[in-house]
Amino acid sequence: MELPFAEAWKIKMVEPIKKSTREQREKWLNEAHQNVFMLKSDYVYGDESYGGARSFYHMKDTITELTGFEYVIPTHQGRAAENVLFSYLVKPGLVVPGNAHFDTTKGHIESRKAFAIDVTVPEAYDTQLEVPFKGNVSLEKLEKVLQENKGNVPFMVLTVTNNTVGGQPVSMKNIRETCELCHKYGVPVNIDSARFIENAYFIKTREEGYADKTLREIALEMFSYADSMTMSAKKDGLVNMGGFIATNKKDWYEGAKLFCIPFEGFLTYGGMNGRDMDALAVGLKENIEFEMVETRIKQVHYLAKKLDEYGIPYQRPAGGHAIFVDADKVLTQIPKEEFPAQTLTCELYLEAGIRACEIGYVLADRDPVTRQNRFGGNDFVRLCIPRRVYTNNHMDVIAAALKNVYDRRDSIKRGLEITWEAELMRHFTCQFKRLG
Repeated sequence: MELPFAEAWKIKMVEPIKKSTREQREKWLNEAHQNVFMLKSDYVYGDESYGGARSFYHMKDTITELTGFEYVIPTHQGRAAENVLFSYLVKPGLVVPGNAHFDTTKGHIESRKAFAIDVTVPEAYDTQLEVPFKGNVSLEKLEKVLQENKGNVPFMVLTVTNNTVGGQPVSMKNIRETCELCHKYGVPVNIDSARFIENAYFIKTREEGYADKTLREIALEMFSYADSMTMSAKKDGLVNMGGFIATNKKDWYEGAKLFCIPFEGFLTYGGMNGRDMDALAVGLKENIEFEMVETRIKQVHYLAKKLDEYGIPYQRPAGGHAIFVDADKVLTQIPKEEFPAQTLTCELYLEAGIRACEIGYVLADRDPVTRQNRFGGNDFVRLCIPRRVYTNNHMDVIAAALKNVYDRRDSIKRGLEITWEAELMRHFTCQFKRLG
């Protein structure tokens, strides 16, 4: 007798299946408006994936608990959250002010033929100035943009912490006053929240009146002033991949839904695996505990102290996730047109195999109208420290390698020239050649 076909594996997981009555199924189907996609997976015979997974509701309930936002759309990462929300909100010719939009944020605005206008406080661009909240919005700059573009501003982006100017925090007072000013002009505020827990830590440790508040209490207050948030969960969510949009604006939720499904996936997973949604819920709850954040930030500040010993200039005070070395003050012989920070990034890699990141003139990209390089901001080499990965011994190696480059800085007389670049967000793929 020929043997029957058998699968090439054996199954070792047992999961009970929850049965239901017809009366229950009628009730649930009515609540889902006769659309089985909208059923929770617990209401389906043996299904945990795709539509209505319990891990989505675990994640969604955690986000609502920590932020106060009721409507949640998961995405596979933060830039995907921006893509979904901005596809609904950003149209050609509109103006989106922000405190130093990060690269993808600006890219998603400018790719839609709109304009990203920086309204960061001027103190952010003096790297040696010691002030506690360099990430703040300049209310004067912001009001000027709002006055000159009435009816043409779909929302404002408030980034906490402010990555582009060195991982610098935004004070609660500034968050409140920024949102109040925007709302006065009928403009909603979206918080770019990749590092909102770190921002809450700095509010607790630096701002008067918050020392006795928990990070949860501070986060809830932060978001209470705003209208929505986008988040790259790979940062303060402690996951390998994931992101989300959250809001209390039902019209924004309904509008963004139209773009989530074709770009990301169904509304209850949006490009994330079920296990990743569960991991995000756990990660947010873990990371919002003070001791967790303090351990991370103290490691960043440990590296800062080593650089102080060696006299290496960086954006002061040290931020929450990275040290931003001031390349203009290190490679003083190299003109901005030869990209000092990109040159220093390459030198550090050659010295010790350390891959830092240029946050400067290359990342700033070209002006979308004039096509000229934008040289108005800082030119940083970002030494970003992953959470719960490296020891202080690793920080010592980074500092020593940077010191070696710093000690021979006078021998680095020429920088780099771009030989090929993409039209948008060029820093990820552009090519250079060495000069001299």
